[in-house]
Amino acid sequence: MKMKYLLTIMGLLIVNFSFGQNQEKYSEYIKEAWSFYESKEYKKSAEKYKAAFDQLDGKAYPNDRYNAACSYALAENVENSFYHLLYLAENPNIKYRNLGHISTDADLNLLHSDDRWNKLIEIVKVNKQEYEKDLDKPLVAKLDTIYQLDQSYRRQIGEIEEKYGRDSEEMQAHWKLIQEKDSINLIKIKKILDERGWLGSKVIGDQGNSTLFLVIQHADLDTQVKYLPMMREAVKLGNARASSLALLEDRVSLRQGDRQIYGSQIGRDRETGEYYVSPLVEPEKVNERRAAVGLGTIEEYIKNWNMTWNLKKHKERAKKIESERKE
Repeated sequence: MKMKYLLTIMGLLIVNFSFGQNQEKYSEYIKEAWSFYESKEYKKSAEKYKAAFDQLDGKAYPNDRYNAACSYALAENVENSFYHLLYLAENPNIKYRNLGHISTDADLNLLHSDDRWNKLIEIVKVNKQEYEKDLDKPLVAKLDTIYQLDQSYRRQIGEIEEKYGRDSEEMQAHWKLIQEKDSINLIKIKKILDERGWLGSKVIGDQGNSTLFLVIQHADLDTQVKYLPMMREAVKLGNARASSLALLEDRVSLRQGDRQIYGSQIGRDRETGEYYVSPLVEPEKVNERRAAVGLGTIEEYIKNWNMTWNLKKHKERAKKIESERKE
């Protein structure tokens, strides 16, 4: 399932179809399905996904279908979970190929003991190999390993925090492990960037391209500042996503003591545990800036943290944060 701690790149293709009159109802049911998922009411979540798909005679965006499969699996409805996953893998218009994500997604653990799991994984592998046939395969393999190290431990954050608490020794030890893996990954990514530049998807595939961004996004400030101009140029050349660059721009701005631009960086109150959008430049215009780089609205984005957008409250909190920072 998609994670709220980081951007996990699904690598899914969008199937072109017309929502027609049922677009609004479809979107409404999808939002409800995700809400039930977050509250761990997986059966209700799966039912809402089905209701959404029924609005379009069984059609769906691939990421919604994948999320439905996760809800079905967590609701112990193995049959329907496999139906949606195999649909994604076998449909010639989709050919789901994100082996790294599906093989490490804990939501699907129940499926691993079923014979169909190996069949599914084999199809995904073939899809991945077909897509990568003209790519730099040795480098793709290296980046795939780096991706796994970057993502797999971060996917465990929510579970560990829920079990032991966000300030627990277990959580601190896990973050230390993540930092160790990040430092190893960074050495490898720096070498690639310094020797070959910011390579595009035509050379290293979508996931490989995303891996370059993820490792730099998780690096120290000096490293981010060093490679930020390279990523900006890569976006101009079509070798990196403008939406990913926006996230890096935000993180660098905040770490340098300035306000973020696109609202991608989420803070958390140490005392209350409440999530909030870190201080924004001209928050009234944030959705205009997000749209310009291919990001959805701030209202939709922050739902991943169960927040609602309140402009007045954001301004008050930003003022308080900056006042405390000066003190």
